[in-house]
Amino acid sequence: MQASSSGLARNPRLAEVVLALGGFGIGTSEFVIMGLMNRVAEDLAVTVPQVGYAISSYALGVVVGAPLISAFAARVPKRALLIVLMLVFAIGNIASAMAPGFWSFVGLRFIAGLPHGAYFGVAALVAAGAVPVDQRARAISRVMMGLTLAILIGAPLGTWTGNLFGWQIAFAAVGVIALLTALLIRLWVPVQPFDALASPLRELSALIKQRVLVTVAIACIGCGGMFAIFSYVMPTLTQQAGMSEALGPLVLVIFGLGSIAGNLIGGRAADKNLMRAIPATLVWCAVIQGLFYFAANNVWTGLLFVGLVGSSMALAPALQTRLMDVAEDAQTMAASLNHAAFNGANALGAWLAGLVISAGFSWSSTGLVGTGLALCGLVIFAWGRWLEKRTFTTAERYQ
Repeated sequence: MQASSSGLARNPRLAEVVLALGGFGIGTSEFVIMGLMNRVAEDLAVTVPQVGYAISSYALGVVVGAPLISAFAARVPKRALLIVLMLVFAIGNIASAMAPGFWSFVGLRFIAGLPHGAYFGVAALVAAGAVPVDQRARAISRVMMGLTLAILIGAPLGTWTGNLFGWQIAFAAVGVIALLTALLIRLWVPVQPFDALASPLRELSALIKQRVLVTVAIACIGCGGMFAIFSYVMPTLTQQAGMSEALGPLVLVIFGLGSIAGNLIGGRAADKNLMRAIPATLVWCAVIQGLFYFAANNVWTGLLFVGLVGSSMALAPALQTRLMDVAEDAQTMAASLNHAAFNGANALGAWLAGLVISAGFSWSSTGLVGTGLALCGLVIFAWGRWLEKRTFTTAERYQ
């Protein structure tokens, strides 16, 4: 037996590595397509902007799957749920590699996205429950390292391999990683007792909380600009700035380094003052993404700003913390909603950017889309704070 009946892992580090491996596969699957857009478009006989539909489809799968799975699998033992999620993810990716046409590929990307948010939410809770109470936050951060490494290593490696041997091999490889993860979860992740009080209704209650909905809206809209730019970053730099396609993996590495820096800085800023960190980061996103419009005319300034756009990930820890603060008993839903919201941003950003490019604007106009979305996120934040203060004042008045 590799786990104790209490839920504490005999080897918690190994359990965290296994859970992180699943996150690595998920992150690679989500981001690798950005570096393979030209190849996918060519092989499936569609335009590059149309490939953005596949990105949006995956993201919509996350948005749909995260709350539904979190709610209706509330009483399923967590280890068993993680195994099922990885198996569904494996099937979705292997089938994506075998898709006979473009629209079947788009549909299979939706299926592959369904387990994404729920996996990260449940994995975070399992990691926290597998170690002593005073080590929970560090355990969760180590599990999330899988997603970070996917941006830094998995997606660039998948881009290089996919461009060399065919884009299908990248998705097939992710499917194999998912199957391996499912096996290792069975061997090394501890069984944890399910919450007898858990219910779909309790988890879904998070969806009617005003502060939860405002935070989700900020993530869905305010973070969309990063994905608007990143979804089309390869054709932007190759067709507008004149970059060689051989530098595609470097683009993803630079974005990954920027996202790591943003995540670390954003976490520190959120710990200092959460409610100042969120609007300050949105302002940063609006400025940096707007400047990308000009920087993308040159290869080297374009690459620099790819890293700066990656730093928009500073919003992630702040919004995750805010969601957990306001979700009360529905912690599984809160953990999953953050990933659903970011993939809502992915879908919205890729879709709007595709519309703008298809309308005849330059590739770098995705940066202007980003600025608009970040400013909308800032307006939602201000509106949410006004609602919160008004509710608090009204409650005081009737005490």
